[in-house]
Amino acid sequence: MKTETISQKNGHQLNGFTTEDIGDDHLFTSLETPMKPNAFEMSNDEKKQRISILFSEIMDVLGLDLTDDSLKGTPDRVAKMYIEEIFSGLDPENKPKVALFDNKYQYNQMLVEKDITFYSNCEHHFVPIIGKAHVAYKSSGKVIGLSKLNRIVQYYAKRPQVQERLTQQIGNELKNILETEDVAVIIDAKHLCVSSRGVKDDTSATVTTYYGGVFNSPEKIAELQNYINN
Repeated sequence: MKTETISQKNGHQLNGFTTEDIGDDHLFTSLETPMKPNAFEMSNDEKKQRISILFSEIMDVLGLDLTDDSLKGTPDRVAKMYIEEIFSGLDPENKPKVALFDNKYQYNQMLVEKDITFYSNCEHHFVPIIGKAHVAYKSSGKVIGLSKLNRIVQYYAKRPQVQERLTQQIGNELKNILETEDVAVIIDAKHLCVSSRGVKDDTSATVTTYYGGVFNSPEKIAELQNYINN
């Protein structure tokens, strides 16, 4: 990647570089998912109708016959999939409702939920990111249900993403919910924008981490890695 600092100047250039110059180079601009201020003025039904129309145009430009029985329903299916499934994490209404419970067992060691499978989409090419998330925390006196850890991962994964941002968003959310800095997140994922196009490297994977509180010590990191790898 070019070593010059990249900052947004306008919609066409970043610090003198065009989007074509940047190309496949990795770009990560914010810990928040970039959203328009009026992102939720349109209802989900209206969004699906609009997406269906626009995807029909894409298919038409590609030369596909939209009168074919196999293809005629595709625009509607894609629109429904975008809004209700793979990008449902964009809608704050879908954010998991999480209740805290007293840690009555007085369990004061780390809790690890490993191998949480997730499917996300790269925001640069809109192709899948497929991976596993491992999350851990040390109770500050409160705990949450195990399934909520999975749901938090899925919520942030179901949006156009950058893996670094996804890792940070999960870590920050757990920290805020659990009212503790003692949170760790490790994500190991394959990016189809790397394996199915571009350099077409099908063997590499990307690992990102978030270590907070006690998890910043080498001893706790080693302990966590031991749990994950066994």
